[in-house]
Parts: sequence; structure tokens; C-alpha cells
Amino acid sequence: MGGTKKKSISAADRSQSASDSGQDAGAKKPEKKTAKEAKLAAQQAKQQALVAPKMDEKQLLKSLAPLKAITIYGTARTLGLNAAIAAQTLRNLESKNAIRRVGGYSGHYIYAMTVETPSSPAQ
Repeated sequence: MGGTKKKSISAADRSQSASDSGQDAGAKKPEKKTAKEAKLAAQQAKQQALVAPKMDEKQLLKSLAPLKAITIYGTARTLGLNAAIAAQTLRNLESKNAIRRVGGYSGHYIYAMTVETPSSPAQ
């Protein structure tokens, strides 16, 4: 529906003549490439922030141990992650029986560490 108005013939001639005589088309292309590369680098940096942490299970559990109630947002804050990645990390830990769900509802779950009993020596 909306959009830009169609330029008059004289305005189109002026903009065309200014672009032909005023600027060299070859000089503009490298600037666009560098801007494009900068945008690509920014996107890659953003994607790096969305990647799961490079920790093994023991390190994750050690960093989550001080938390009284393990929640998605507490985990995200502790590990410095996005909440979606923290939720995925908690689901992975739950599937490995490292933590268990003890409460919560509708995606806002509360987890607790599983209590592993040390094996007593048989006498």
C-alpha cells in the first residue's frame, strides 16, 4: 500500500547524473564488502554466545552446586548463557540423571541435585 513516491523525470535525471559523474562505482564496492564482512563477523559473534558451554558434566554440576534451587534463569546467570541454552543444558543434565525435577510448572521448573549415596564397603 504505502511506499515511496515515484520520482519525477527531472529528479530522476538529477540523481542519475550525480551518481554517474560524482562517484566512481568501483570505489564503492570495497566499502560494501567491508561492511558486509563486519556484519558477518557480528552475526558469528552472536552465534558464539548461543552455543552450549564447553564444560564437561562435572564442571557444570560444580558451578551449579551453590544454587539452592536450580532454575533456568539462575543457571543462565551463573553460567553466563542465554536462557534457551541454559534450559537445554538442564534438560541434558536431567536426562543423564545428574539433576532431577522437583517442582515448578509450565516450563518454569525447579531442579535439585541428585543425591548419590557413596558406596559402602562390604564387610
